[in-house]
Amino acid sequence: MRASQFHISTLKEAPAEAEIASHQLMTRAGMIRKLAGGIYNYMPLGLRVIRKVEGIIRDEMQRAGALELLMPLVQPAELWQETGRWELYGPELLRIKDRHGRDFVLQPTSEEVITDIARNEIHSWRQLPKNFFHIQTKFRDERRPRFGVMRGREFTMKDAYSFDRDEASAQKSYDVMYSAYMRIFERMGLTFRAVAADTGSIGGSRSHEFQVIADTGEDLLVYNPDTQYAANIELAEAPCLIAERAAAAQPLTKVSTPGAGKCDAVAEMLKLPLSQQVKTLAIAVEPETAGQPVEIWALLLRADHDLNEIKAGKIEGLKRGFRFATDDEIVAHFGCRPGFIGPIGTAKPVRTIVDRTVANMNDFVCGANEADFHYTGANWGRDLPEPTLVADLRNVVAGDPSPDGNGSLAIQRGIEVGHVFYLGTKYSSALKATYLDETGKPALLEMGCYGIGVTRLLGAAIEQNHDAKGIMWPRALAPFEVVICPVGWGKSEAVRDEATRLYEQLQAQGVDVLLDDRDERPGVMFADWELIGVPVRVTVGDRSLKDGVIELQGRRDSASAKVEVARGLEETLAKLAAAV
Repeated sequence: MRASQFHISTLKEAPAEAEIASHQLMTRAGMIRKLAGGIYNYMPLGLRVIRKVEGIIRDEMQRAGALELLMPLVQPAELWQETGRWELYGPELLRIKDRHGRDFVLQPTSEEVITDIARNEIHSWRQLPKNFFHIQTKFRDERRPRFGVMRGREFTMKDAYSFDRDEASAQKSYDVMYSAYMRIFERMGLTFRAVAADTGSIGGSRSHEFQVIADTGEDLLVYNPDTQYAANIELAEAPCLIAERAAAAQPLTKVSTPGAGKCDAVAEMLKLPLSQQVKTLAIAVEPETAGQPVEIWALLLRADHDLNEIKAGKIEGLKRGFRFATDDEIVAHFGCRPGFIGPIGTAKPVRTIVDRTVANMNDFVCGANEADFHYTGANWGRDLPEPTLVADLRNVVAGDPSPDGNGSLAIQRGIEVGHVFYLGTKYSSALKATYLDETGKPALLEMGCYGIGVTRLLGAAIEQNHDAKGIMWPRALAPFEVVICPVGWGKSEAVRDEATRLYEQLQAQGVDVLLDDRDERPGVMFADWELIGVPVRVTVGDRSLKDGVIELQGRRDSASAKVEVARGLEETLAKLAAAV
């Protein structure tokens, strides 16, 4: 490819709305152009990267035995109504009507459609296992699309779906996909972690996220540096930090804490550590039957710990959802305004859940259910009943004991780019997708689903691979592997001849090379290609040719190196082979 035949449109400045590096750099490099909020045109440079991502994915999906098909972007509402997700999915599901008034959706995912295919196409155990995948546009009507391709409304995703005879077979299919995903992200040259994760709205009972490590990531990943343990913070088990509860050593005392409605303020006023305080979080559960009162619960955590809402949502009684109680609800049930509530002497009965660590605390501080007052010296069994419902309610923190029993936990940020789920029969049951087993009896298909954010991967790769000059693509994802920059293209026949000769040699070796024949000044060319992030740059100039050399520089190198013209091809290939 020659630059004069391509479309290169770099910008010196990023749009004001671009908050993170990937959004800024993709826009400045001319890879994307915004059409509407969360919707982008992928320009030729950006599309080249997408096609390379797709190529790796297709290769490994086929290697794993998955079969490619293509499902529509527009899906009939009836399928979503059969599974119940028409009502449950939420406002991210974009609902539309055709000219006849029939309901459709723009697909955010394809569990319903693929299960409909399976129930019509798979009839016998002899046809199993099967795994179908496609790479297709998705649409999720995000309330606040942001961060460019990282959280857009329209995006490209690879989703695969496995169908098996029983759970044991489905777990084998899951393991095959897990291994394929490991190979995919390794081939892309990304630093990533596979972490145990919550199944979320997709459902199922086994799940792993694939997270690209980046400081700008929205997810917190918990891992043990000394073992293989890794999990999303939503799922990471938080152990009890107190092995055994000590005996009460202080009397229960009501102390004045004027204006100290925050735990930090209480700790400072009483000269006690946060770890000696218990905070009470009031939540509300709406009634299942109209006309019944809202149920108020109290969640007790140590003051230096944060509530994990995913864990709380798995507790019986909270599974259908909860919200934080309003000020009026808090006053009605605790007898005072927020900031001073506690588990001792509530105005009305509330259901209480105690975090594991809190259940073993003694002589702790808590709200006194009276404005500007707290209790010190509170103890279980003496001042309030022994906890009957104890659960893991909190987020782990760095330094917590690892759940695998070896060492301590560390935390880092990541960007989710892939997710695998074991679904079981959630969708096959709802859609009555069955096959005939060896005895001729119908049985439900066991399912798994496996997604990769194709366009999101571009943003994640850039967040992990950039510097002040621009993008530093891993070789496998770069729009071009090598760029040749002739200095004085329009003035020197020797420069044109040598640049063209090397260009043709690299092409013959199968290298994805671009010849920048725009006749731009060296500074302009170098700045463009550093911004765009091509792994290897070759500079051919009159002055260096007179010395019998050309200049070679890797995008991650601090300086260029001179190599003999006669060894130009060999040295360029060696530099490219060494690129990440």
